Amino acid sequence: MLRTDNHSIVLDVNHLMADQLGHNYGISPEEIDAYRQPAAMAQMAIQKNRGKGFLGWTELPYNQDEIVEEILVTAATIRERFDYFVVLGIGGSALGSIAVHQALNHLHYNQLPKEKRNGPKLFVEDNIDPERMAALLDVIEPKKTCFNVISKSGETAETMSQYLIIEDLLKKTVGSRWHEHIVATTDRETGNLIRLGLEHSLKLFYIPAGVGGRFSGLCPVGLLPAAVCGIDIQQLLAGARAMDERCQSQQIWENPALLQAVIQHILMDNGINIHVMMPYADSLKYMADWFCQLWAESLGKNVTRKGMAINVGQTPMKALGVTDQHSQLQLYTEGPYDKVVTFLHVGQFRNETPIPSENKEYPVLEFLGGKSLNQLIEAEYLGTQYALLRSGRMSQTIHLPVVNAHTVGQFMYFFEKVTAYVGELLDINAFNQPGVEESKIASYAVLGNTEEKYQKKQEEMLAAPKGKKQYRI
Repeated sequence: MLRTDNHSIVLDVNHLMADQLGHNYGISPEEIDAYRQPAAMAQMAIQKNRGKGFLGWTELPYNQDEIVEEILVTAATIRERFDYFVVLGIGGSALGSIAVHQALNHLHYNQLPKEKRNGPKLFVEDNIDPERMAALLDVIEPKKTCFNVISKSGETAETMSQYLIIEDLLKKTVGSRWHEHIVATTDRETGNLIRLGLEHSLKLFYIPAGVGGRFSGLCPVGLLPAAVCGIDIQQLLAGARAMDERCQSQQIWENPALLQAVIQHILMDNGINIHVMMPYADSLKYMADWFCQLWAESLGKNVTRKGMAINVGQTPMKALGVTDQHSQLQLYTEGPYDKVVTFLHVGQFRNETPIPSENKEYPVLEFLGGKSLNQLIEAEYLGTQYALLRSGRMSQTIHLPVVNAHTVGQFMYFFEKVTAYVGELLDINAFNQPGVEESKIASYAVLGNTEEKYQKKQEEMLAAPKGKKQYRI
């Protein structure tokens, strides 16, 4: 990925390449060039089907002008009326919002006094631990809270359970105007949530057709929470457009997402089945979580699109520099040769934090004095990168010149495109999640849902092998 201007993110694959890392470990340019034809076919397939089927997300940077204006108006109203904004959602309905908020707002946003925040306090409730819901209700005031319930199908057990709890709570605390405290983001035509929304006159936003949960961060699912908290969603989309424009070529070395897809496909073929994302910035910490869902749910498949057994997928892991140098780096440098590390590196932080130079009597501290935390984290990144290189371990770096809405939009769209290309190269459906659906059906069966498919699953589960007492100690 070549730098096109000082606002572009840059992919640096030097430490993956054989002539840099050593021919026993790295990838050669010739290996990448051997993918010219399949890579071109992958790019053409995605380009040909833009906006169709499950590729609806590819057009999000271009087709949302009207909805963005509506989101901005609604967000302004929410900021004016409410002190708390709570997202009720799970998976893709939550991770994008968490990652973007962490990246672009103050790292202690909720702890800031109201006059220093860009909006209401934000809580994203992406789990159903009963203690967690109770804890949330201890720190918010329902009368001053807007809830954004997000579910495309309106059948997501976790989210809809939360909705039922909140609906009941609001009816008890604010009475007949309870519906004014809920915004629903769902499918335009089908599902329980759209019916509930229309029946109770909820404010509604729609998830576009062909946009699955893990690809929904740049539609109302992610844009509304971002706008409520003062993030420039127009720049997020502008960044995504800028990245899309860089991904038009069928030539591997001219299309950054295609290059990355080819490299990861080669690595999977070579047994590199763990992909560690390691941001060297707390602002990007949850981008690693977002990536983990995108990568795992999209690429972990047991059959090709033709139904042939394949069992593919690269396990994503998250780490944080420099924190996880002290917990995981030992494994990465001396453990199995089964990992690739992707560093996220920031060129310029939003703050400069100097280290005082008043400890000259302590030589071990003196060398730090007069420097800054900015210099220290840069040195730590370079040191970790070198340690992996010296050990013959593969790494790459994505450089963000700064962390802002434009570069975050680029980053998210980049990895969405990479994921789609890898799906083509593997000949799998990167947009379904049958393994997740199996778990959902089994959960509903346990709860006694009487629909036929759940009854059948209940019978199947009852026939499953029973645990043996001897294995419980």
